[in-house]
Amino acid sequence: HHTFFEMLGNFSFGDYFKEEAIIWAWKYLTEVLKIDKKHLYVSVHLDDEEAYNIWYKKIGLKPERIYKLGDDTNFWGPAGDSGPCGPCSEIYYDLGEKFGCRKKDCAPGCDCDRYSEIWNLVFPQFDQKISGERLPLKNRGVDTGMGLERLASIVQKKGSSFQTDLFYPVIENIADLIGKEYGKDYKVDVDINIVSDHIRALVFAIGDGIIPSNEERGYVLRRVL
Repeated sequence: HHTFFEMLGNFSFGDYFKEEAIIWAWKYLTEVLKIDKKHLYVSVHLDDEEAYNIWYKKIGLKPERIYKLGDDTNFWGPAGDSGPCGPCSEIYYDLGEKFGCRKKDCAPGCDCDRYSEIWNLVFPQFDQKISGERLPLKNRGVDTGMGLERLASIVQKKGSSFQTDLFYPVIENIADLIGKEYGKDYKVDVDINIVSDHIRALVFAIGDGIIPSNEERGYVLRRVL
């Protein structure tokens, strides 16, 4: 969890839909970033046969690597009582048993840290009314999100985003300033991680023209500082 993070993604408003979004996501992860396919799993909404069939028939994933999950994890929106919403398909990276809960039913969607969700492909295809009724959207969409920090930790094969080049140079500098060796004391490491995270958030926010103050956005920065 970070105070500030960068979100990558691609979007469509009434143009391409599930098939293109899924194929492009898979190609980007496996062909451009060259992430090993054997570590990747996906989830789809339990009622979304269209997405399931794309992963199974177009991508060629075996059924045991595709998990059907419910509304709590694989349905997005609406933002309020009504509006656009739809199922989503998540792509997970298996970090290995050492990050898991060791339960027999541990799998993508588990609350433990083993299966790291790296990309969420959201498919807004319904317009939900206040009554709860969901009608088809005239222009279906694609809204995907992938955290740069989490992706970097996987590409760079690090156990934490704090060990990636997005944070570690800052962490080394902090450790040098306070005369501590990073990686020796868990509590000290956590403190340094927090300081590095807050510094990074402040730098980006101030760079965007937000100044610490006693109201609104500026108050948030003041509290972080």
